[in-house]
Amino acid sequence: MSKPVILCVDDEKVILDSLKIQLKKEFQDSYLYEAAESADEALEIIEELQEDNINILVIVSDWLMPGMKGDEFLIEVHKRFPNIVKIMLTGQADKKAIEKAEKYANLYSCLHKPWNSEELINQIKSGLGELS
Repeated sequence: MSKPVILCVDDEKVILDSLKIQLKKEFQDSYLYEAAESADEALEIIEELQEDNINILVIVSDWLMPGMKGDEFLIEVHKRFPNIVKIMLTGQADKKAIEKAEKYANLYSCLHKPWNSEELINQIKSGLGELS
């Protein structure tokens, strides 16, 4: 059976690269790390992983992205996969968008850019702890 996945979604490749480095440094090869540069691309990845029976445990998503915003994306994910831990990582989400994601997507946490790596890792670990 394949390892579970942590999915990062952000329209800036440099952010995705940075997240993957931080996650791999902390969790090493415990998980697979996927990245998407848009909500649409992330939804495609989620579908492919589901077809292959690979669990996504955590999604770390930006809010301001072209096309679908992060709160809408996380709400869509939550409708289909309510057990995924959802973390928003944003520099620009307004309070209303965050509250909407908390209410309709069961948003686990919202961190602001520039983020503190230790805080992000702690939120992911805490979210993973609630899954077990």
